[in-house]
This record gives sequence, C-alpha cells and structure tokens, in this order.
Amino acid sequence: MHTNQKETTVTNLSNDAINLLKKLIATPSFSKEEEETAEIIQTFLDSKGVSTHQYLNNVWAKNKYFNPEKPTILLNSHHDTVKPNKAYTLPPFEPIVKDGKLYGLGSNDAGGCLVSLIATFLHFYEQPNLAYNLIIAATAEEEISGSNGVEILLPRLPKIDCAIVGEPTLMDMAIAEKGLLVIDCTAQGKPGHAAREEGDNAILKAMKDIAWFSQYQFPKVSNLLGPVKMSVTVIHTDNKQHNVVPAQCHFVVDIRVNELYTFEEILSTIQQNIQSQFQPRSCRLRSTGIATNHPLIQAGTSLGRKSYGSPTTSDKALMPFPALKMGPGDSARSHSADEFVYIDEITNGIALYIELLNKILLPNPS
Repeated sequence: MHTNQKETTVTNLSNDAINLLKKLIATPSFSKEEEETAEIIQTFLDSKGVSTHQYLNNVWAKNKYFNPEKPTILLNSHHDTVKPNKAYTLPPFEPIVKDGKLYGLGSNDAGGCLVSLIATFLHFYEQPNLAYNLIIAATAEEEISGSNGVEILLPRLPKIDCAIVGEPTLMDMAIAEKGLLVIDCTAQGKPGHAAREEGDNAILKAMKDIAWFSQYQFPKVSNLLGPVKMSVTVIHTDNKQHNVVPAQCHFVVDIRVNELYTFEEILSTIQQNIQSQFQPRSCRLRSTGIATNHPLIQAGTSLGRKSYGSPTTSDKALMPFPALKMGPGDSARSHSADEFVYIDEITNGIALYIELLNKILLPNPS
C-alpha cells in the first residue's frame, strides 16, 4: 500500500473511531451499567459488516477469515468508566472538541484505546491471509476489577495466544505490570467510656500496625517495576459517639506487588509483623510480564517504542497468556477532572497499531 493510500485509510478509520468515541462519551457506562455502550459498540461493528457476539455487557468479534488452526491475538479494551469527580468544570457526558482535544468522561481511560483497537481490527478484518487470527473484545467492569468483564468472557472465546490490552500508555509498551492485593484489617480492643480509664483503644493498636505498613520495605526490588508499595487508604471505627473508646478499628491496605514476590509471600510477611486480623479481598490480580523476545515486543521495539513497567493494574492481570499493555492517551489523565484525549493521539495510535501488527500478521508487508 502506497503512503497516500495508507494515510487515507488511517484518516477514514480515525474519523469513524472519533465519532464512535463521541457516542460512547455521551452515554453513561459506569461499571456494571454498560448495557447502552455495549449496544452502541455492537451496532457500530454490525454497520461495518462484522458478525458480533455479546455475553453480558461484553462485545466481541472474530476476523472474517478466522482459522482455528492459526494462533490468535486478542485486541481488548474496556468501555466502563469511573464516576465523574466533583472537580469537573465541563459536562462529563458531553463530547467537546477544543484545541485538538476531545473532552469527556472515559475519553482517555480507555475510550481512545478502545476505538483505536476497533479501527485496527476493522483494517485487518477482511484480509484473507493473515498469519494470526484477530479477536476484538470490548469488555466491562475493568474499573472495579469485576468478575463479569474479561475474566468471564475469556473461557467463551477461542484459544488466545497473546493480547494487546488497550490502556493509555502514550503508545509505549508496558511489558510488566504490578499486581494488586487489597487487604481489610481489623484491630481488636475493648469498649469503654472515654472519660474514665476504661477499655482498650483499638485505634491505638491499629496505629502501630499502620506505622509498620508505612515503614516496612520488602527487600527485592524489580528492575522494571521497582519495590513493593503498601499504602493504607481507609480507616474507620464503628463508633457513632465521641465518648466511647472503640472496640474495633478497621483499615484497608492497597498493596502493589512486583513480579519478584508471590501474594502468598507478601501475606506471610504481613502475618509475621502485625497484630490486627486481616483478610485479602482477592488474589486474582497478580503481577504480569511479557518476554522482551515476544513477537509483539520485538515488533514494537523495531518501531522505536519504549518498554517500561507499569505501576497500575489492568485486565492484563486476568489473562493467562502473554499480553502487552499499550494505547493512545496518558495514564496521568485517567480519572482526572475534565478528562481528555488528543485527536492526534487516536489517529497516530491507529497508525502505530497497524504498523506493529503488519510486522506480525503479514508475511511480506508492503
């Protein structure tokens, strides 16, 4: 394909992608409430002649010449969003284009990535001799790490060999990702009247354990992901009155785990060092990595894309196969007020996704 043809193709794909993203922004899609955006995505793909499938609020499709004897690449991103925070000055559900930016809730995380991957899928959809199959999946509940998103969809898909997960990375390659371990802790005391020397204050006991979480450093530091990071993010008692010594103090710890530790090792160390009772909410979101010699990474490296380790968790953590996290937009904008994505980021993201996959899907790319 000549340069002018390539530019025209990407421009057309980009225009469709941006129009789709505007529709998604205008339609609330909080986690577990993605029915309407699922319908928008399915209708869009249907209008392009793509045979689609839906399970719960997850929409997916195979390339036209899908061959079960070939390996398969999954293109995945999510269409749920967080709720807008109070600092918004622009209407979160109104797609506004200004100064080259498209504003709106979910524009950056991860609408720009999703529509760019959909455009990329459409580019290859009718090509008959691809070295790999492609599956596009627009999934739900990513923002809450829910079980009715990509996790419940994967067993219903054909065998997947590897994936590109669309999250805003400035189109650099997140080849490793910290795992997420959240634990609920309870310090036990005894109730009493605050005016007398009664009770055993659970807050004071909790403070000792909170101090340990804030000061302890796990010795193994990853070259890609850095150290394990523990942050106490919630603390409360059951008290409704000021004059009662609390019998219990509850707190929550957010732990970001590098690839050098298992969750079991982390939990064992905590058990040995704190007095509070604790319980992990889930052990699903483990740290992940993809080898630097994987074809996806080699293709991206040949295009000058940088590799790095990501401190944030995505649906990549739920995939039992190698996955590359990569997409247009900037994670620093995610969940921020007046969220936006640059129009050029989508156009350039589509072009780069296509270039990367050309190196893998086409034996002799032109």
